[in-house]
Amino acid sequence: MSTPMIDPTTRRVPPFGGLNLTVLRIELSRMLRNRRTIVFTFVFPAALFLAIGSSRGWNDGVGKGNVAAYIMVSMALYGAALTAAAGGAMVATERALGWSRQLRLTPLNPAVYIAMKALIALLLGAVAISVVNVVGIAQGRASMPAHIWVESALLTLLCTMVFAALGVFVGFLVPGENAMQILGPGLALLSFLGNVFIPIDNGSVLWNVASWTPMFGVAEISRAPLTGDLPWYAVLNAVAWLALFVAGAAWRMSKDTARV
Repeated sequence: MSTPMIDPTTRRVPPFGGLNLTVLRIELSRMLRNRRTIVFTFVFPAALFLAIGSSRGWNDGVGKGNVAAYIMVSMALYGAALTAAAGGAMVATERALGWSRQLRLTPLNPAVYIAMKALIALLLGAVAISVVNVVGIAQGRASMPAHIWVESALLTLLCTMVFAALGVFVGFLVPGENAMQILGPGLALLSFLGNVFIPIDNGSVLWNVASWTPMFGVAEISRAPLTGDLPWYAVLNAVAWLALFVAGAAWRMSKDTARV
């Protein structure tokens, strides 16, 4: 008795390209079980804020708030950037384990797969931002109007899309665990250069170099509600780097899927 042939053209394609809440829940819980993620993306930025934000001069005025609030927003951005990049870079581990290859044998659309990684990165970024802001409230030294607090948090979350795309790009570019070994120190260096950890004098040589780095634009955007200043070149910087990282991730994904 012969086995009936199945016509692949009659195969049902799942709605939304295979996107579903079960996969998102599994991905999120897997990330939250990672101790490195918890320590370096949730605990470390909050500890940095407590260390730097408790220094002398924390109560000096900055825009519509004070120095402690300025540092809090910066540390929330750093934590969210680390978390979003780590979430995106998980594709490197999955490629090494063969999981992404297995997924490509399912009806899951590759673009939806990347979109899920970006969504997980944003969710984790939201947690990182919340942790730093809760620490800022508990500390009691950060001062700015409530609506500025909310606006800065939302803009910071929006800016993490840049680093979610960066994480996916690096995840497709390098093998396995090497992704975070590159992204961790790399984001710390970019934060120093991007006016996140230390203030850089406007117009100086270092400032002119920093204005071309990925952290510079998003840092200015995140702090704009507090400082009351949003330069056009900061927005251009953030949009340009986002487009570059998305294009790089799409290019590497197309190279990766072409091998199957």
